[in-house]
Amino acid sequence: MRQDKPQGYAGIGSAWDSGWGVFHEMGVSLVGPIDPVLGYLVDIKVIDRAVHRCVVPILAAGFRAARDPTVVFAEAVRELQAGLSGRIVNVVWKQSPFLSMSMNPEHPERALIRVRFEFAASHRLHVASLSAEDNVRHFGKCNHASGHGHNYVFEPAVEVRTGAGKGLTASEIERVCDRVILQRFDHKHLNLDTAEFAEGSGLNPSVENIAMVFYGLLKPEIEASGADVRLRSVTVWETDRTCATYPGEAR
Repeated sequence: MRQDKPQGYAGIGSAWDSGWGVFHEMGVSLVGPIDPVLGYLVDIKVIDRAVHRCVVPILAAGFRAARDPTVVFAEAVRELQAGLSGRIVNVVWKQSPFLSMSMNPEHPERALIRVRFEFAASHRLHVASLSAEDNVRHFGKCNHASGHGHNYVFEPAVEVRTGAGKGLTASEIERVCDRVILQRFDHKHLNLDTAEFAEGSGLNPSVENIAMVFYGLLKPEIEASGADVRLRSVTVWETDRTCATYPGEAR
């Protein structure tokens, strides 16, 4: 029997400690007037050519030289912004299905790193101050006395200063999230096994409250890594159609 050591959530193990992933996907958001004839904001082929012309060579050179990816990304975003006539409002660089970096061209001194995690837990939506009838009316089957389970996903968005080097890597974010969130909530009944949502806590374990609690637990731990680091938000998915972000900043 062979058992391989599992990779981290970023999907690339220690390779991310150098700042570079093995999977690259670029998302570009633009604003501007719609062409009255074509109905386009920008022809998608123009965006595609600009990414290949402006971004790919910069990322490739940065990878070969093992440069700080936040600095390389800022250079690529500036070049792409010039190539698309200043209409970009956000660029997202996905380096694995679980790891991404984004940047607003107006603020190239800051990058936003997102790492996505999975955990399984059960809960019951129930408010003790409401009648049994009102609980069923508000929560339906989610008020079942035995509870029910979800495969949750949560994603902290961590803002770092461009060029800060290895001050905060995805591996370090993983370690914090494992210690603070996963060990506490994974494979638990949130109402019965966690202090945050226990009877008497006053918090119903809704996806909104879970996002709020996770943000409150992670913020001091993430920001303890340095003055140039800030936890911007935490998003929790209850299903692939239902999620909540706390605080409610635009994504």
